[in-house]
Amino acid sequence: MKTKIILFAILSIGYLSCKQAVKEDSKSPGTIITKTASCSELQFNADWEKEMAMNNGLKWQANLETTMGIAAMSKLMAETKTLYMEDYRNLGNALNEVKNSIVKECTMTGASHDNLHVFLHPLIQKIELLQKTDNTDTAAKIKESINGQLKSYYTYFD
Repeated sequence: MKTKIILFAILSIGYLSCKQAVKEDSKSPGTIITKTASCSELQFNADWEKEMAMNNGLKWQANLETTMGIAAMSKLMAETKTLYMEDYRNLGNALNEVKNSIVKECTMTGASHDNLHVFLHPLIQKIELLQKTDNTDTAAKIKESINGQLKSYYTYFD
């Protein structure tokens, strides 16, 4: 029981520090916002993938709750119609709920947990952007980026 409490406290601190970094630096790894002369354009990069490591050439073993959460997010992405801004915001809110469940239920430790954090950090940022955006074109790009990242989960985790 003490181990779970300590683990939860550590995860909470790590999560809060990630959220603070997102608010302080919009150009953090995983998300780059660039401004052009004509308009603001949101571009996503895959810098997080450079930080990912394999487990001696194998995928990391993820806990069942994390894998089920990623599958639930993928299902939301596939089944949610996004025609209007409200649709995108609702999708972002639903993804955020699943993300919160993944963080809450995580029992991973060590290198597999560290790599999960590398994977989740930019995903969390993208979900937050989807919840806050007010432009359907930008929201569509964010959705596409989230979808691609969710698919890449299975490259690194079992």
